Order: sequence, then structure tokens, then C-alpha cells
Amino acid sequence: MSIRLVLALALCNMTSLRAGRVLFALYALSLDATPITVGVLAALFALFPGVMSWPVGMVADRFGSRWLLIIGTTGTGIAMLVPYFYPGMGGLFAAASILGFSFALYNVSLQNLIGLISTTNNRTQNFSNFGLAQSIASFFGPMAVGFGIDHVGYGSTCMYFALISILPVSMLALWGHALPPGTRKANDGGSVLHTLKDAGLWRILATGSLVVEGIELYQFYMPVYGHAIGISASAIGVIVAMFAAASFVVRLVMPLILARLSEKKILAYSFYLGALGFILLPFFQGVVALSLISFLIGLGLGCGQPITMTLAFSNSVAGRSGEIMGLRVTINNLTRVVVPIIFGSIGTLFGMFAVFGVSALMLGSGGVLTREKKKNAADVEDRLP
Repeated sequence: MSIRLVLALALCNMTSLRAGRVLFALYALSLDATPITVGVLAALFALFPGVMSWPVGMVADRFGSRWLLIIGTTGTGIAMLVPYFYPGMGGLFAAASILGFSFALYNVSLQNLIGLISTTNNRTQNFSNFGLAQSIASFFGPMAVGFGIDHVGYGSTCMYFALISILPVSMLALWGHALPPGTRKANDGGSVLHTLKDAGLWRILATGSLVVEGIELYQFYMPVYGHAIGISASAIGVIVAMFAAASFVVRLVMPLILARLSEKKILAYSFYLGALGFILLPFFQGVVALSLISFLIGLGLGCGQPITMTLAFSNSVAGRSGEIMGLRVTINNLTRVVVPIIFGSIGTLFGMFAVFGVSALMLGSGGVLTREKKKNAADVEDRLP
């Protein structure tokens, strides 16, 4: 029951999160927000996860995740209600902050629970299934947002997504007791910094951060680009959903890919495909072409997260898995706070062509660095259980 419960919670919460990011960005653009303003909005999603994820992981290790999930899921519903009752940029900034706070509570908890519930034989598959749930959420969330905006408006769309939070809260109230309790005692010694002296773990965390950054940049600046070239909200939702569809496909066949290629090669190809997609984006304006490019980027970046999550948990110390997963999310989100503002400034000063070009350069560099490490360090695959 536990693994199905965790995956169901991930599906509900991630649907609201993915929808909120696209919905708030398009809402802000409808209010004539500049790219740098959208960048600040994107940074607010990452601010609380960047500050809180590491401590949240430690709390999950000691006390378990049930109440963290309940509070986080409730907060997601509240965040979606704010723009409905307080329309305007102030309401959007507040909603993005609350959604980021809620995400910090449930994201680390869910990732850690996947690892705790799994065995060494099915951990990779369970993290891949977790990734599938995220892909499904990323597909339906943005698509529903696009059609919702075109048919009922921004405020009502926010209200409808707020109602989704009722389902996961109900599931936690009924079956939350089946989740693993805390495993770490208050007087446990040692420090996570000792674990982080392992260069391999640092590489895993850094690589995962680059993958996530590519995904986040796409999800925020694809709507900005689509709005700039006059594409409807529904069409933008479909384009962004194609990214999620590709992520679902590549995660579905992940076991077959892993049987043929090492983790390092997969991560390198992931970066290269993502970079190619970002290079192509500003040269096309048709919905079909942009959907195909979105699918290409999804194929590339969609396989990186399950691999890095599995490796991070597998290299954690017993009783500190939540702390390591929280540190992973902290690193990812601290870069999310800074990078959207930087890229928003680039977009304001030089246009979206420059944003996509620098994004491609960043991902391409990640691919090169991943392949270089293969020659100089122990294989990442040796770290798998």
C-alpha cells in the first residue's frame, strides 16, 4: 500500500505544482509583466525549497513524513486560492512563495519515502515510477491550465486546481499511518559533511542540479516565448505538455536504456539533447514544430532526475537519507533562485534568443563535464546497489 500511496500523493501534488508554475507565469504576462519579473516569480518558487529542504530532510529522518506531507499539501491548495481572492502581481508573488514553501515540505518527504520503502532490487524502478508520476503531472497540469485560462479565465482556473489538494489530504488522513516513521534518534552522532567528502556524491548532486535547472528554465521561458510570438494559452499548454509526454516515454523505457548504457553516458546524452532543443527553439514559431522540439528536450532531460535521485539515496548514510535528499533539493533550488533572475535579465536586455542560447551552452557544458569525469573518476554505476 505504501508505495502506491506515495506515488498517488506525488501525482496530485506535482500536478498542482506544475500547473501553478505555468499558470502564474501566464497570469503575470497577462498583467504585462516583463521577463525579469517572471524570473523573480520563478525564483520565489525555489526560495523556500532552497532554504528549507535540508532541515526538512532532517525532520523527516527523526519524526517521519506524514505531517510534513499534510501541511505541504494543504499549503498547495492555499497557494492556488490566493490569486483567486487577490488578483494582481502581489497575489501572484504571495502564491508563488506559499507554493514554494509547500513544495519544500512534500518534495523531500516523497523522495525519501520512495527510497525507504524500496529494496536494493527495486529502488531504481521505484524512483523511475516516481519520475513517471511527475511526467504525468507535468503533462496534464500545463495542458489543463491552458484550456482553463482560455475557457474560464485565470482566477477560476486557480480555484479548480485548489480543489485538487482535497484528494491528497484525504488520502493522508486515511492511510498516512502506513508510511514509515522516523528512524533517526536525537543523539545520533556524525555529520552529513563527512559523507559529502565523497567526491562521487558531490558529482551526483551537481549533475542533478544542472538537469533540474534545464527543466526549470524550459518550463518558465517556453510560456514567455510562446506569449511573445502570439501563441494561445491552450497551444502553450499543449507544447509544454509534450515535454512531459517525452519524459514519460523515456522513463518508461529506462530499464531498457540502463541495460545498454552506463549512467554517465545517459546523463551526457541527456545534456546534449537538451542543449540541441534549446538551440532550435528560437528558430521556430509554429505550434507543431515547437511541440516536436519540446518532445526532444523532454527526451533528453526526462531521464536525468530518476538516475540522480537513485544515486543520491544509495550513497546516503543510514538514518540520514532524508538529510541527503534534502541537501540535494537545497542545492537544486538555491541555483533556481539565482538563475531565473539572471536569465530574466538576459531576456529583458537581449531577448529570448539569448536566453535559449545561454541555456543550451549551460547544458552542453554539463554534457562535456559528465563525459570528462568518466575518464578521471570511478564509474557512477559502481555506486548503484
